[in-house]
Parts: sequence; structure tokens; C-alpha cells
Amino acid sequence: MTTSRSETATPSLTDPDIQEVGRLARQIVANVGRVIKGKQDVIEACAVVLLAGGHIILEDFPGVGKTMLAKALARSVHCRFSRIQFTPDLLPSDVTGINIFNQKTGEFEFRPGPIFANIVLADEINRASPKTQSSLLESMQERQATIDNTTYGIEPPFMVIATQNPIEYEGTFPLPEAQLDRFMMQLSLGYPSADEEAVLLAEQTATQDPLDKVEPVLDSTQLLGMIASANRVNTAPSIRRYVVDILTATREERDLYLGASPRAGIALLRAAKALALLRGRDFVVPQDVKDLAARVLSHRVILSPDGRLHGRTAVAVISGLLDAIPVPTGG
Repeated sequence: MTTSRSETATPSLTDPDIQEVGRLARQIVANVGRVIKGKQDVIEACAVVLLAGGHIILEDFPGVGKTMLAKALARSVHCRFSRIQFTPDLLPSDVTGINIFNQKTGEFEFRPGPIFANIVLADEINRASPKTQSSLLESMQERQATIDNTTYGIEPPFMVIATQNPIEYEGTFPLPEAQLDRFMMQLSLGYPSADEEAVLLAEQTATQDPLDKVEPVLDSTQLLGMIASANRVNTAPSIRRYVVDILTATREERDLYLGASPRAGIALLRAAKALALLRGRDFVVPQDVKDLAARVLSHRVILSPDGRLHGRTAVAVISGLLDAIPVPTGG
């Protein structure tokens, strides 16, 4: 399977660039893997989102390591990190910040909220009210926050990692589709195997905090350079058409009430570029797209009543579509 590497206007990456970015990305994966056992594919997906400048939503059962994964990823990059514990009484100003009157100067001063960081952990995001959840929309999409008619930019790199529990719905507010669409990928860790869990128990009961072994492997400046390199990865016209074919198929699939949006296609192509770089290439091949399609698209589509009745899942529907869509074999 070959794909054309030709691309207009975009400067190519040199081999040293590819090797260095790939090495740093794999170092992040190895670093996080020191505390998250047996989830290599999920950790690699997190590194892809980090390189692509996107956001992640982690949905899984309590106690499987969602928060640990987010913290380990943040510790692997030497940059500003903040954690927001979402609760029903959390206000939008608790996220974005607030203007406070300074009696000494007689003026209002802006005190930025935890959203003004490089990596933000939004823990149990579905426990906050929709009003508070929506305070993240502008920040996630436009990298800025507006408080009292004044807009403040958020310095790059910027990444939101949100967690939620899929089985505990009492007192929660499910994220609307418009907000789910802002997340590049939805990931799930699942339970480890018996052998992996035995190793996990041995290691994490022998030390007070397993995160102490996670050291930064790069800083925010290096990360920005890696994101820029991912943006320069080449995509042939046939690859872009392949992504469009996948999006069109989701919109025409009878088991889906709502198909993938153009924003979903942009996210899929950006993620495929980052995955190609992680794999040591400066061009995207169809397999990169196929490997990421379910994770990028499954939370953006809605099953039809017939699809639910027949027990279909979004991941299964998308996997079936990928098997049916012709794969480009040349540039």
C-alpha cells in the first residue's frame, strides 16, 4: 500500500526532525506507561492528541486510572497544569476566573481561573451544571476566555483532559453533542489483565505515590515545536478524499441518526498526521486514518432507534463502514 508524499506549499520535514519528534513522542508514551500498565494503545492515542493539539475525554469505570493517566501525561511535559473538580455547585467563574475590586487601587483586577493553564484536568465533568460545562466551549475551540466582555487569550500549548463515569448518572448532566464534538478523541482504559493487575498492585503499594517516578521528558517549547511538525505532515489528495468518504458514509448509514460533521473530519486528519509522525513518517497512509477513525468519530455520531434496538454500538457501526469503504492504494 503506497501513498503519494507530494503536497503543495507545505514544507517537508527532514529525517532528523522526524526521528527527534518521534523519539520524544515515544518517550512520553514510555513515561506514562510506567504508572499505567498494559494500556499501550490508549497511551499512544493520548500522545497523538497531544501532538495534534486536541482534547481528550476519558470515560470509564471508577478506579481504573483515568485521573492517574491524565496526571502522568501532564507530568511528562514541563508546563502549567491545573485540575478542576467538577461538582454541581461549581460556577463558570470558578473555571474561567473573575474580576475582583482592589480597594487600594480603586480598580478591578482580573484573577485568572484554572482554565489558564497548558494542560487542564476536568475531573468528573458531567457532575457540573450545563452552564458551567459550557464555560469550557470557548476555551476549547478558540483558546480564549471572555469575562465581563473582555477576552483573554490562553497561551499554547493548551489541552483539556476530561473524565466521566459512564455508569453513575444520578445527579449528573450528560454532555451535549455540541460539546462532545470539541473533544478530538473519546478513550476508555478498561480493566487490566490479571498479570498486569498483579504488577500494578505490587508497584503501587510499594511507594507512597506512583506519580513520583514520572519525570518531565520535554517542556512546553519543545511540545509547541512537535505540534508544528505534526501540522506539516503531508496528506495526499487521495487521503483527504478517503476521510471525506468515511464522513459521507456515516451520514448515509441507516443505523446512525446523526453522522460525523466536517469538524470531525478535520480532527481525524489532524490526528492521522500526528500518528504518522509518531510512527516515524512525514506523510499519512490510509492505515493511520483507519486506526483512529473509531476513536475520533464514535462520540460524535448518534445511533438511530433501529440501531439501538439491534444492539449496535457506534464503534461497531464505524468499524463496519471502514471495512466497506474502498481504501486508496496510490497517490
